[in-house]
Amino acid sequence: MPAVAADPEAARRFALRVVSRLREAGHEALWAGGCVRDELLGRTPADFDVATSAHPDAVRELFGRRRTLAVGAAFGVITIVGPPDAGHVEVTTFRTDAAYTDGRHPAGVRFSTPQEDAQRRDFTINGLFFDPIEGKVHDYVGGQADLAEGIVRAIGVASQRFAEDHLRMLRAVRFSAGFGFVLEADTRAAIERMAGLVTSVSPERIAAELRLMISRTGRTAALDLLLETGLAAEVLPEVALPEGSALPAAQWRVASRVVGALDEPSLPAALAMLVDVSHPSERDAEVALPPGRRPHSRTITAIGTRLRLSNEETTTADWLLAAIQTLDRIAQTTGLQAARWSMLQPWLADRRASQLADLMRARADHGLGSPEAAAWVTLQLERDSHALDPPPLLSGHDLLAAQLATGRDIGRWLGEVRQRQLDGEVATKDDALAWLRTQTGPDDVP
Repeated sequence: MPAVAADPEAARRFALRVVSRLREAGHEALWAGGCVRDELLGRTPADFDVATSAHPDAVRELFGRRRTLAVGAAFGVITIVGPPDAGHVEVTTFRTDAAYTDGRHPAGVRFSTPQEDAQRRDFTINGLFFDPIEGKVHDYVGGQADLAEGIVRAIGVASQRFAEDHLRMLRAVRFSAGFGFVLEADTRAAIERMAGLVTSVSPERIAAELRLMISRTGRTAALDLLLETGLAAEVLPEVALPEGSALPAAQWRVASRVVGALDEPSLPAALAMLVDVSHPSERDAEVALPPGRRPHSRTITAIGTRLRLSNEETTTADWLLAAIQTLDRIAQTTGLQAARWSMLQPWLADRRASQLADLMRARADHGLGSPEAAAWVTLQLERDSHALDPPPLLSGHDLLAAQLATGRDIGRWLGEVRQRQLDGEVATKDDALAWLRTQTGPDDVP
């Protein structure tokens, strides 16, 4: 499992201690993979991996079974538990992989040498080793040159690397976009030929890659590459058609630029934007329909189910889509400033309202929606929380105590009172009760 360190410097010191201890015990040990790439790029590594000649049992004996996890021992991987502020370090024995039978994992491994170990890895920029004690890079795959030139290149034969692990195609897009690197021609061509294989990857892993792409710098390039390589039609078929279908491709590119302009990028926001531009027929929520009683987006529901997104992600994407489309309609008809506050307040008082404002601003900057509406919504969110979302004037208990409604009608009447409160038609509890008495007849009283 990848290390998650609260303190990058503590993680670095711990990873150095792991290498030192393995060396002192007579084993070869080097930093490996992404941490080396990030070090050479001048970035702070998110975590550190160590490759070693020590076999898994020797690693556990050296560091102690209480401080090690053997979940990946069958593949030569032992996780060493570090101090709380340093995270964990994965220690992997130099190995050669057997055939991959499921498009994701090797059927077995054979312990080997650093030179052989480098050949099994995905891309040259991830196939480097680094000696943190001597400060020396060990490069058996040409990774340093590709780092210098800004190239993402599969190690060896690209089609073989992708046949071994289909997820690598999405990783290639993420690395290329995230680092601003070029996909090497053979690597890109292999992805274009083999894109359909990505559907064999578990939905959870596909979703995890999409989250990483969307949350980081280069997300516009990532979305464009997904489209151009054919991966978008496989991982998001509900909103993408193959490159060459001019109108859908143009819509996708508009959405990708809006997503790139977000201050709060997230997968739900990206999905809301992609569905908004690709499925205008789903803009069927009535303007006056409160957020709690609206039809859900069929497309977002389908995506969330297929990718096994969390309920929070799916409902947030659905809410954002309904919000931007509803506010767009109001802005185009009555105008937001002239609309009844009760139509707007449920959206603006929602905990996701800052994401809504961010999405509206990004859309407006790219010719979708009104800049004035985006600015107005942003301004409303600066209001005092009590003014934006005042406490309700009445509770269900109040209605029962005043004998103004039966149990089955309480929700309806509370909603009516709330609407009038927000629109300034009733201002106190007594006003609300007085208005209710003018509305309820004998059939409404228990």
